[in-house]
Amino acid sequence: MTVRILQGDCLERMAELEAGSVDAVVTDPPYGLAFMGKEWDHGVPGVPFWQAALRVAKPGAHLVAFGGTRTYHRLACAIEDAGWEIRDSLVWCYGSGFPKSHNLDGDWEGFGTALKPSQEPIVLARKPLCGTVAANVTEHGTGALSIEASRVGTERRFNPPTTKGKTAALGSFENCDGHGTTVAGRWPPNLLLSHAPTCTEAECAEGCPVRIMDEQSGELSSGSRKAGNHKRVGYHGDKGGAMPEVVGDSGGASRFFPRFRYEAKASSEERTRGAKHIEARHPTQKPVELMRWLVRLVTPPGGTVLDPFAGSGTTGIAADREGFNTILIEREAEYVEIAEARCKGDSPLFAEVVVERESTPP
Repeated sequence: MTVRILQGDCLERMAELEAGSVDAVVTDPPYGLAFMGKEWDHGVPGVPFWQAALRVAKPGAHLVAFGGTRTYHRLACAIEDAGWEIRDSLVWCYGSGFPKSHNLDGDWEGFGTALKPSQEPIVLARKPLCGTVAANVTEHGTGALSIEASRVGTERRFNPPTTKGKTAALGSFENCDGHGTTVAGRWPPNLLLSHAPTCTEAECAEGCPVRIMDEQSGELSSGSRKAGNHKRVGYHGDKGGAMPEVVGDSGGASRFFPRFRYEAKASSEERTRGAKHIEARHPTQKPVELMRWLVRLVTPPGGTVLDPFAGSGTTGIAADREGFNTILIEREAEYVEIAEARCKGDSPLFAEVVVERESTPP
């Protein structure tokens, strides 16, 4: 696998890339909130940025972009106006937010100006297809989501033979081959959960979304069901038909959703590989496991992922761990240095990390 890091303005750098050359775009762009007074967060990337990404994406390629709760509407509209098709809106819930509220006193004590941040919306979009989904996937390898690789939990389904080549109630085509195919996990949802950064394997911290959901739901059990014919309307309008055997599981309600853990805030010596003087954490860095799940969902096997707002390189680490090539674009020199150190420290020996810095004017 190759991680290619390009320093410079993403509009200029994307113009250098071959049209129709990337399989997915996964990025965490500026939210336009002037975060921590950072100049790079001065505005939400507009239509030209997403048009540039559209040009280099293959037909049917998916785009994943994080947004801020106050400016998400501008992000989604810019992506759609650039020619992408909005396919869904994902929600990432986390437990590390701190309310930035101006609290009043006197007669108005108990009033404030903001809520505690606990979620970020994510745009899921797709470049228009060439023909049908099947034809596009056959020609370009893009256009469909990697459902099987992104399933959640441990519930197992044993598909019985079916004359229609599908399981009506579950909407699964690929695994209903009439030979007892086993499918592990539930269909991936559009709600994603992160443990709080202070959670441990033994105990969740106060305010952790996983803990809150499980405390509210209590212990639940998914019922098992024997295979057979059931008179009900399935996802595809089938009036009854073969239903798979389902082997249930138990636990809190959070088990129905992807759950991710933060990695240590401070990079290890191995991760920075001789660059310990670098603060190897971007101020808005996302959990690597969260990015791995998103990259895996939208990228075909052996594909190339583009991140035009790479920051400290988390997308590159996530894609490399999943076996994908990556093109990272970052304007700020300090973050290019961080991304290079992190990717080199994380990559296996057979991965190649290539950095192409901006040329210095004479």
